[in-house]
Amino acid sequence: MNTNHNTEILIIGGGIAGCIAAISLSGTYNVTLIDKLEEPVDKVGESLAPATQRVFYALGLSLNDDQFENLFLNNLGMQSYWGSDQLQILGHLRNPDGLSKSVNRKKLGLFLREKALEKGVKGFWGFRLFSSDYSNQKWKVICKKDNPKNRTSITIDTDFVIDATGRNSHFARSLGIKRTHFDSLISCWLTVPNTSKNTMSSILSDEFGWWYSAVLPENKRVISYQTDSDIFDKKVFKNFTSFSQLLRKNSTINKLVEHHTEEINFHGVVSANSTKLNTVVGQQWLALGDAALSFDPLSSQGMFNAMANAMQVSELLKTYQLSDLSDPEKMNQFSKQYTSQIESVWAHYVKHKNLFYGVETRWNNSIFWKRRLENAFVL
Repeated sequence: MNTNHNTEILIIGGGIAGCIAAISLSGTYNVTLIDKLEEPVDKVGESLAPATQRVFYALGLSLNDDQFENLFLNNLGMQSYWGSDQLQILGHLRNPDGLSKSVNRKKLGLFLREKALEKGVKGFWGFRLFSSDYSNQKWKVICKKDNPKNRTSITIDTDFVIDATGRNSHFARSLGIKRTHFDSLISCWLTVPNTSKNTMSSILSDEFGWWYSAVLPENKRVISYQTDSDIFDKKVFKNFTSFSQLLRKNSTINKLVEHHTEEINFHGVVSANSTKLNTVVGQQWLALGDAALSFDPLSSQGMFNAMANAMQVSELLKTYQLSDLSDPEKMNQFSKQYTSQIESVWAHYVKHKNLFYGVETRWNNSIFWKRRLENAFVL
């Protein structure tokens, strides 16, 4: 069965970036969201920078409202063993935007989808991008139900497409656009019940990478290890039994799980490298969030960048009329402005990434750290 649908802006990807853009644009345009997942799933990366609150306020949402209950947990700061064996405390108490937050990613995703629908956004869940075609100043996008027992498809006619499909950048990739990968960082992560009253996050570097831990809402803790994909045998990250051998080498982290091995939820490996889409905007389309730029989790800026980028896109699309973007000159102006914004974000990210990694000098002969030093000025 095939359904036809018309919209002004189609956002492919109903994650955080896609939903924020949809909510912000909903008062100006007819917006449609589509995502391959029926509902959001748990993801690594729980940290919301204090400045994220500005985005929610701009959308008319306050983090103090009851509707955010069980979504967020205040984080007083970071316990750091980075660049030194001595513990350092990096606090947020003096930040004018308040404390950083640890967030339940799945619940936040559900919440933002609901808010988008309340704003009049049309949502199609469980549909994967199948094909797209541009003609007569319109995009025709075909999406199919990601279920072998349900062959439903949707043909969507739209004036503008936003690719918010994350690191895979499915729409841009379907147009033949490549990504540049600047390293091979991966993250292996797990969640475990939290038994500590200390809600500060922890970061600990070692010879081959770095550990991270943070308390999550609903009395959970996330633990992750970041390293390059070729440093360890892949079998190390296959399951918790093999991963625990690596974990036990760090006594500080091991204490967090040693009495909870039966309650551990091992999630496995995900990509965590720095990547950049070679072209982030084209004829009546653009890439948003991780689809445009993906960050090393050391920056703790992944979600904030996605949200801030979504707001930038919203303002840009409110400044330009969609009908104007069918004009080559107007589209060229739009493209230059958006590309400049993305390049500025990337330059800021690279500068700080190099700075943070440059602080750790204890293992300069280790391949992991040598790579960070060698690549410090070429991103």
